[in-house]
Amino acid sequence: MLVYFLIIVPSLFIIFLLFSYWQEWKYRRKPYYKLADVGWRQTLLPPEAEKAYSLAILGDVGAVATDGTDPVLAIFREWQEMNKTAGMAVFLGDNIYPVGLPPEGHRHRAMAEARLQTILQQLQDYKTRCAFLSGNHDWNKGRADGYQYMLRQEKYITEALQSQESYLPPHGCPGPVTMQLAEGLLLLVINTQWWVQRGEKPLGAKYNCPYNDIEEFYIDLNNLLRRNRHQRIVIAAHHPLYSNALHGGKFTIKQHLFPLTAANKRFLIPLPILGSLYPFYRKFFGAYEDMSHKRYKQMRKRLLQIFHRYQNIIYVAGHDHNLQHFEKRGNHYLVSGSGSKTSFVKKGGSATFTLEQPGFAILNYYQNGEVWLEMHVVSSDKTDTASEVVFRKKLESIVVPQQALV
Repeated sequence: MLVYFLIIVPSLFIIFLLFSYWQEWKYRRKPYYKLADVGWRQTLLPPEAEKAYSLAILGDVGAVATDGTDPVLAIFREWQEMNKTAGMAVFLGDNIYPVGLPPEGHRHRAMAEARLQTILQQLQDYKTRCAFLSGNHDWNKGRADGYQYMLRQEKYITEALQSQESYLPPHGCPGPVTMQLAEGLLLLVINTQWWVQRGEKPLGAKYNCPYNDIEEFYIDLNNLLRRNRHQRIVIAAHHPLYSNALHGGKFTIKQHLFPLTAANKRFLIPLPILGSLYPFYRKFFGAYEDMSHKRYKQMRKRLLQIFHRYQNIIYVAGHDHNLQHFEKRGNHYLVSGSGSKTSFVKKGGSATFTLEQPGFAILNYYQNGEVWLEMHVVSSDKTDTASEVVFRKKLESIVVPQQALV
C-alpha cells in the first residue's frame, strides 16, 4: 500500500504540474480579454480630427537597445510622428537598469548613461514634451544611497532636456504634482517609491519638500482630487495598485519548480515542493517591492481609500513588465511596464485585459471629453508599421460638471 502511495501521489502531482504548465504555455504572450471586451475591434473611435491630446505611457524602459534597433522605441517614434503638437510622454520609472545612474567610474555607469542618452536623444529629436518618474531601480533598488542615485538621474535629465518639469516629483518628494494638459484633462504625479524606500527618503524643508508629515500628502491629494472632479485625472506612479503579475503575487509553474531562476534564468535546478516556498513568501509576505509587503500594503490601502471617493481617475503604473487594465469602482488602473522587458502575467481574475509583450499604453483624449485607451505592442508581421494595437477601450467615468461644484 505504501509503495502505491509513493508512486501514485508523486505521479499525480507531476501530471498536475505538467497540465498547469501546458495551460500557461497556451496563453503566455497571447492577449486575455474579459468577455465583455472580446469584441473591442468593432468599437468606433471618435474622428482623429477631434483628438485634443495624447499621452504615451511607457514604463520600465531602462534596458532599451542603444544601437538604434530597439523595437519599443520604434513604436514610440510612430507615436511621436503623429502627436507632435498635443502630446506628452510619461516614463513611469525604472528608467535605467540595473541600479539607476551610478557615479562616474562605477562599472554600470557607461551602460546606464548610454541607455538614458538613447531615450533622451529621441525625445530631443522630436521636441517631445515628457516627464520621467523614478522607480525602485532608479533609487538603487531602495538601498541607503538610493536617494543620491535618484538626485543624480534627476539632474542629468533636467539639464539634458532644459526643463524642470521633465523629472517629477522634484527632489524625490512624495508629490503630488499636477500639470494641466488640456481643458478637462489633468496629470497628477506621485512618487510611490517614497513609501517602500528603505534608505534615506526626503520630507520637509531640509529636502525642499512642501510638508513635514506624510499625512499632509494624503490631505493635499484628496483636496486636489475633490477640486478637480470636473476633469479627467490621470495619476502617474511607478507602483501598481492592482496587478496579475509577480508583484501582485502571481507566479508561473516554472517559478515553483525552478525557484533559483529568480536570481538567474540559467539556474534550472528543479526543487519541487521546496521551490514553492519562495513564491509563497512573495505572495503572502513580500519583498519591499511587492503588494504583500507591509509598507506597500499601507500605501496601497491609503491611496485606494482616497481614490474610491471619486470616479474620474485613470491610474497608470509600471513595475510589472507587462500590459494590464483593471476597472474598479468607476476608476481605471493600468500597468504599462513592458518598455524594455517582459514577464509573466496571469489571465482572468478582475483584469479586463492582460498581455506579456513589449509595448506601452496610449491614452487619447477627445474634445467631447472621452478618453480612449490603446495598448500598442511590437508588430508580429513585416508591415510598414512597427506597432500593432492589441486592445482598445473607452474609459468611462463620472465627471461632475464644473458648475455643480460652485
